[in-house]
Amino acid sequence: MLKIIPLGGLGEIGLNMMVLEYGQHILVVDAGLMFPDNYMPGVDLVIPDFQYLRENQEKIDAVILTHGHEDHIGAMPFFLREFQVPVYATNFTVELLKEKLTDYALPFEPTFRKIAQGDITSIGPFKVEYISVTHSIVDGVGLAIDTPEGTIVHSGDFKIDSTPVDLQFTDLNRFAYFGSKGVLALLSDSTNAEKEGYTLSERDVKKTLEGIFLTSKGRIIVASFSSSITRIGQIVELAEKFGRKVVFNGKSMITNVGIAIEQGFIKISDGLRVYEQQLGMFNDEEITIITTGSQGEPMSALSRMAYGTHKNIKIKQGDTIVLSSRFIPGNEKAITSIINKLYRMGADVIYEKVSDIHTSGHAKREELKIMLSIVKPQYFIPIHGEYRHLINHAQLAMDMGMQKDHILVIEDGDTVCFNGTEASVESHACAGQVLVDGKGVGDVGETVLRARRRLSEHGIVVILVAIDLKTNSIAYGPDIFSRGFVFEDQSKDLLENAKAIVLNILEQHMLSDVPDWEGAKVEIERHLKKFFFNVIERRPIILSIIVSV
Repeated sequence: MLKIIPLGGLGEIGLNMMVLEYGQHILVVDAGLMFPDNYMPGVDLVIPDFQYLRENQEKIDAVILTHGHEDHIGAMPFFLREFQVPVYATNFTVELLKEKLTDYALPFEPTFRKIAQGDITSIGPFKVEYISVTHSIVDGVGLAIDTPEGTIVHSGDFKIDSTPVDLQFTDLNRFAYFGSKGVLALLSDSTNAEKEGYTLSERDVKKTLEGIFLTSKGRIIVASFSSSITRIGQIVELAEKFGRKVVFNGKSMITNVGIAIEQGFIKISDGLRVYEQQLGMFNDEEITIITTGSQGEPMSALSRMAYGTHKNIKIKQGDTIVLSSRFIPGNEKAITSIINKLYRMGADVIYEKVSDIHTSGHAKREELKIMLSIVKPQYFIPIHGEYRHLINHAQLAMDMGMQKDHILVIEDGDTVCFNGTEASVESHACAGQVLVDGKGVGDVGETVLRARRRLSEHGIVVILVAIDLKTNSIAYGPDIFSRGFVFEDQSKDLLENAKAIVLNILEQHMLSDVPDWEGAKVEIERHLKKFFFNVIERRPIILSIIVSV
């Protein structure tokens, strides 16, 4: 029996991880992360729960990475701490991962097996062919996985661009070949399943960028994802065409561009690249800066420019700043804040909402139809997306004539079992989100998050009392301190009334021959919680400290 088990990426954007299991063999596809939502204060990263893989560790043969985006490789440092299995990926993806792993201490040296589009590898009972796909990062692949129960086609992240700038096409002929041979199940990217039409070609974005280079009189500063190697390559070409020097800025930008130059994905002529310390040697109209920070990240290079804290680059009148990326949901406020600051500094700002300076790397509905029509699967499983994306993709398949019972809308942990040509959704595997906070992995749960949210919304109140055990009397206090709750100088009456409540409780306990000071702390917290809510409708975290002296 063949099992397909998503451990991430079905029900959310990011966190992509898929398991194929046959007998005593497991093949893992991708291990990505997700960035924390606003309701996860203090959390750095979110990764998939590996518990199912831990329980079946001896079965894991390998992990395959479809491309180098964080939502597909970001959890690999944590995966490789636990599982000593070979990693199959294209050259560029491997180099990106190697660079990422330099920040992590691993118990053993990972084994990398580089593959290329068109290669075929045998891994246990699986024979995997890597199919070229167009995406917003170079060297991506889809997968055709031959299993004892039939062929599984995994689209990877893809779009269909007939004029890709990097000439890496989605190999429709190869997908169609497998369709003609018979495909048991298609697992296809659903990220843009709600969007009608076709995805804008990267070549059209280049035309927009060329117009900006043609009309800009000062420096051009382009903020982009450091993984958008094709876009960065276009900007380098335009800079050379218009007689501008290129400066790369931001740690991840410099790192990724270095890998891309080494691998031949970006070609840069001698003398074209200069460094930020050399900016004063050139006129403004001779400079193009390619930087990170298109999402308004607080410590990114563009943010530091906008706040005037960048060491070498100061925004000035006449600068043209291009945010060549989409606004990721949740980042809108941070991005618009940066845009406003840049405008106030005299720059002209161009972004997605006012110009076609970005295109998605994910297929829209017409492209998804093409994939379905040429692969012609017996079963269809929409992957990569929130539940609404999966449902929209499933509806698209039904509109194209697929039988409803052959379209399997599943979420993380659901297990699809194939026995011959029959499919069923059966047992639920352990799946979920593991929160990474600093060096802690999985030690922050809902209880901690709830406390952090309360702290962020209502603050904290601390009551400090010292009790003389010999005289059974108050030696110090009670003192009340608050942070993020009220401004103490303006709320003296409130805090004095709270102190009176504390004194009353302490006095009652001091009347006992054997005072229960632990019980007193609980009682203080309960009474103050009720008091603060009745008076000002706030629920601060209350911490009472009773010290014996």
